[in-house]
Amino acid sequence: MNNIKFSKRVNHGEVSIIREILRLTVDPNVISFAGGLPSPAGFPVQKIKEAYDKVLSENPYMALQYNSADGYIKLREWVVDYMASKGAQIKPSNVLIVSGSQQALDLVSKVFLDEGSKILVEAPSYLGALQCFDQYFPKYETIETDDHGLIPESITESNAKDARFLYALPNFHNPTGRTLSVERRISLLEKCKSLNVPIIEDDPYGELIYHGESLPGLYALSQKHGGTVIRLGSFSKVLSPGMRIGYIVADEKIINALVELKQATDLHTSVITQMAVYETIKDNFLDEHLPKVREIYRNQCNYMLESLEENFKDIDAKWTKPEGGMFIWMTLPPEFNTLDLLTPTIRDYKVAYVPGSAFYVASDPVHVKHNELRLSFVTVAEDKIRKGVEQLAQSIKNAKR
Repeated sequence: MNNIKFSKRVNHGEVSIIREILRLTVDPNVISFAGGLPSPAGFPVQKIKEAYDKVLSENPYMALQYNSADGYIKLREWVVDYMASKGAQIKPSNVLIVSGSQQALDLVSKVFLDEGSKILVEAPSYLGALQCFDQYFPKYETIETDDHGLIPESITESNAKDARFLYALPNFHNPTGRTLSVERRISLLEKCKSLNVPIIEDDPYGELIYHGESLPGLYALSQKHGGTVIRLGSFSKVLSPGMRIGYIVADEKIINALVELKQATDLHTSVITQMAVYETIKDNFLDEHLPKVREIYRNQCNYMLESLEENFKDIDAKWTKPEGGMFIWMTLPPEFNTLDLLTPTIRDYKVAYVPGSAFYVASDPVHVKHNELRLSFVTVAEDKIRKGVEQLAQSIKNAKR
């Protein structure tokens, strides 16, 4: 075994903070605000079961056979109609079905990145995307953010020169929960158009809105304001993450390149699952289902916000108040290091979170902040949210002494 040589990608990989947190939270007494899992209470189990039964009863041989790499045509047509409802006019040839939006990130990386390619990312940004991009050894340029999200003006001719793409999460951002305003969306499109930088619009949380009104997506806005946008969508948060179905919407030339690489990767996404997803959603089921899911998330978020207000009165901290999604972002005074605080908080107070430093580009220490943390409220019961926030506050108070 000693003479086995792994690839550069394997040797390059760092220990996953998420894996380490899961290892530390195997204790059932730990209240975990760390995971980014959707609530099982929002899984339409019976409807999905009926969909699989119907697929296997009415069209079993197609469901169990190989299929085209670009995806089940009826599901792609559903995406076309869905995008039309969001103000974007596309065709099925603009849609690729993938095995979750994580595969979408990987395929986009394969299409656009060579070793040393420049990409623009927000600070902070989605950890799973950064881990995916890292496998292709890019050069990162960090784009500044503030309490309102990405700052388009911080994209300059200098930092955008030769960039392959900009990666952004405009709706209920992971990890901060922030939402980019329409004005900033348009400004971002116009800036990237002028600098010839494509935008990867990752939108897994857009349908989880529980306050205010939905804002137009970057892809839809690009049809009016110009620019190149590649939109990543997912059924993980609206149906079930275990089904592993997502999609990419882009120009046909980009889709064709993605299809070629997907075919070499896995031939195609599970046909039976694509068909089951379509059977589940085809008759406007999401119009009935999503309000129930949003209510769950709204309540969970309110429990945590109320608990934070109650328990952090004497702590100089601030946090986001999301209008949708799954996350609250907390900022402590600069003398705190939430990575150092994590182990004693889990060990002594039985509460877990994700340190904010995990969401920054490791090779760009200038922008990394160590006094932030992400809290996920979705899968924790009300009584545990309240107890966990109380314990977290106590840990921080004691660490300050």
